[in-house]
Amino acid sequence: MQFKQLQDDMIAAMKARDKVRKDALSALVSAAKKVAIDEGCRDDIREELVDRVILKEIKSVKEQLDTCPDSREDLRAEYQARYDIFMEYAPKMMSAEEVEAFITEKFAEVVASKNKGLIMKNVMPELKGKAEGGVINQVVAKLCQS
Repeated sequence: MQFKQLQDDMIAAMKARDKVRKDALSALVSAAKKVAIDEGCRDDIREELVDRVILKEIKSVKEQLDTCPDSREDLRAEYQARYDIFMEYAPKMMSAEEVEAFITEKFAEVVASKNKGLIMKNVMPELKGKAEGGVINQVVAKLCQS
């Protein structure tokens, strides 16, 4: 997700007077700016950084949804709306088959060792933000068994 696109969508929500959407997108924009400042790339906010922020915010709002008491329907509706908006901007995650193909192609010599720790150490930096950790873990475990 391009940072500029996120900002443009937030401005469009402001013009449309869509408060819920504007608030959700504003949270993503400010979180991305904060991370960019922390990492020292204030003027050049990369797509990878924005995707990472979006995934983190999705995880956070999902936890809020899971821990919200049933009696608070107003909060639950707000969290659900925010979650739905965040999911529109979430980067597409790789499937288990895509992860397996990527690992076997790019890390064939490491996979041959059947050392799960070594494989994970090499693979995780490449797939971080592109595939879920649980999926990667399952694929690596399967590759170590075969």
